[in-house]
Amino acid sequence: MYKLLLRPLLFQFDPEKVHYFTFDLIRNVSRFPGMKSLFRSLYQVNHPSLERDLFGLKFKNPVGLAAGFDKNAVLYNELANFGFGFIEIGTVTPKGQLGNPKQRLFRLKDDKGIINRMGFNNEGLEAAITQLKKNKGQLIIGGNIGKNTQTKPEDYTRDYLECFNGLHPYVDYFVLNVSCPNVSSHAKLNDKDYLLELISDVQKANAAFEVQKPILLKIAPDLNQNQLDEIVELIEETKLDGVIASNTSVDREGLKASDKRLEEIGNGGLSGQPIKAKSTKVIKYLAEKSNKSFPIIGVGGIHSAEDALEKIEAGADLVQVYTGFIYEGPKLIKDINKALIKKAN
Repeated sequence: MYKLLLRPLLFQFDPEKVHYFTFDLIRNVSRFPGMKSLFRSLYQVNHPSLERDLFGLKFKNPVGLAAGFDKNAVLYNELANFGFGFIEIGTVTPKGQLGNPKQRLFRLKDDKGIINRMGFNNEGLEAAITQLKKNKGQLIIGGNIGKNTQTKPEDYTRDYLECFNGLHPYVDYFVLNVSCPNVSSHAKLNDKDYLLELISDVQKANAAFEVQKPILLKIAPDLNQNQLDEIVELIEETKLDGVIASNTSVDREGLKASDKRLEEIGNGGLSGQPIKAKSTKVIKYLAEKSNKSFPIIGVGGIHSAEDALEKIEAGADLVQVYTGFIYEGPKLIKDINKALIKKAN
């Protein structure tokens, strides 16, 4: 029903406006008696073979929703009914910020992709905490954290620590987002020496809590082999809990969209089917280079159960969807989980 009726209608309108309209629709429909149970009966799949134990957490299934969809943690309780095993909120910054000027979100329909330059638009740390206090405990929640756009380079770590300390009681794991192409000083955030400093300081903050939370690093799909080798060394050196591979791409090679259309859109991070092979290649390289010494969450271009299985076979322990969820609808999560059960049996 989604792909036949809802998607063609929604895709007639501005992507960002549709995003918020869909949020309101899901929230309001979920308030009707019996609707949450209906969604669960339609989309949730429960089976022992789907359960995953990673970095001290028990996931009821390995299919998650990537950061960027529920930035402000306003819809995760309702989205849990669609069969996800975990949901990652954010990217959260200490202060709320508007992000980049609109229009900043674009569909590439022929490519089944999206280009965005949102710029970490979110309502800020305190707003996220307020929403997370409403957590009904239906599934694991990840906290994706970053820096404010106006923060000076010498204060980047302070921003990450403020978000880390503030969200610590309310999320199950953390993601240090240092690979978004839509934030300033991208180079420093990918510098190994700075990452060592950032990770060390965040780990010290983690150790001060009675219960420590897993910390993961989200990396770009555009890293070369030498940079990926540095990531493996970084994880081994810091004993970080895992990697999310990968974020959006700045590469435009091989797209069906015309050069004119891409020029009209301008800069931004590309997600969806066009980066599927690129992100899978990164996952495979990290898994082989590290001899699978750390968990990997695979994300990028998952639009079918086959796409998810490809990521897992390449070395991913968990997978996340975002653009695929927008293009394919909630049935995608069910299809992936059913395929995993079939494969296990």
